Amino acid sequence: MNLSEKDQLYNWHPYTQHKTTDLLPAIVKGEGALLWDENGKEYIDAIASWWVNPYGHSNKIIAEAIYKQLTTLEHVLFGGFTHNKAVELSEKLLSILPSNQKKIFFSDNGSTAVEVALKTALQYNYNKGIKKTKIIAFEDAFHGDTFGAMASSGITFFTEAFKGSLLEVVRIPVPTEGNETNSLKALQDLLETGDFAAFIFEPLCQGAAGMVMYSPEILDQMIALCQQNNVFAIADEVMTGFGKTGKTFATDYLVNKPDMICLSKALTGGTIPMAVTTFTQEIFDGFYNDDVNKALFHGHTFTANPTGCAAALASISLMESQEMQDNISRIHAKHLAFETKIKQHPKVKTTRVLGVIFALEIKSENQESYYGTMRNKLYHFFIENGIILRPVGNIVYILPPYVILDTQLEKVYTVVEQAIEMI
Repeated sequence: MNLSEKDQLYNWHPYTQHKTTDLLPAIVKGEGALLWDENGKEYIDAIASWWVNPYGHSNKIIAEAIYKQLTTLEHVLFGGFTHNKAVELSEKLLSILPSNQKKIFFSDNGSTAVEVALKTALQYNYNKGIKKTKIIAFEDAFHGDTFGAMASSGITFFTEAFKGSLLEVVRIPVPTEGNETNSLKALQDLLETGDFAAFIFEPLCQGAAGMVMYSPEILDQMIALCQQNNVFAIADEVMTGFGKTGKTFATDYLVNKPDMICLSKALTGGTIPMAVTTFTQEIFDGFYNDDVNKALFHGHTFTANPTGCAAALASISLMESQEMQDNISRIHAKHLAFETKIKQHPKVKTTRVLGVIFALEIKSENQESYYGTMRNKLYHFFIENGIILRPVGNIVYILPPYVILDTQLEKVYTVVEQAIEMI
């Protein structure tokens, strides 16, 4: 019995209907932008394994940092203790984040980073005796799978079974080109009610919605409106953080900075689960009190894990290197060239590029569901051809590791073109 067959016996995979799913490829090795399965088949990881591996698989610099840390201090509880790597990482993060960010709260993944932000927004108001119990979010957002994060998400089939158990969240239209006025008006109307603690958003690009993009100028206006109405602006940079948009953070494109920022995924270069939520001093001060009940009672066993912190410090160092910055620029230029070529294709409806993110929408006579027939056909075609891409309905996106070679990227483009012809 091979690995794929054993896996089918024992494991329950995320976002998977196992009754209709075939044996899954069993990956045994990775290097750079490549992965190999148990049969020796090679795959180009064109989405950096759910956007977490920008510096490539089996990165030796990150591996060395992890090994060194494991031989010094692998873990210590963060409740009642601290350690040098947590202090170093927080100091480093605050030096590259928007200057209004002053405090770092560690957790384990993107969903929990969002959960911490939402709980903080609600409890901040509770601590001050203010009743604000609702959240504002964009339509078609995705913020994670824990209950607060799920409530803030707008992709209904992910949340349908839990509707009666979620926070109250009101969704507004995404301010895509031509829809800015409607979105801004919807936000303004909600803010005037005084019922809302926070507005959460994926800055400039909604990942799971199919890389839906909007301008920094309209987001600046929305953040300004929130802050004028004492509503916290939460930037979910779990996907966009650490270079994906062409800048270190998507919020670097903004004049008005959010009050909280959620980070995970590429934080440790795809090695160890870790997340942070960052806050302004004002928010921290809302919990700083002689009354212990006003503390933020949230924590995880592996909070600020030293090994994860060491991996994150190495990852940030790699991101800041001239080589990686050049790679980001190179991929962006290649995406633009491919966009110029492919957008004229009669089967292509729209294209968009932001940093290393490329997306195209294939024309379809019917509304394509998230895991519909077209998506599944595209996905299997890519896998058969040695390319790891996960289409969203009829939207194909590429978000590769920064270390991907030009030849590998050209192969991805070629297979995408072939897939469009096949549909």
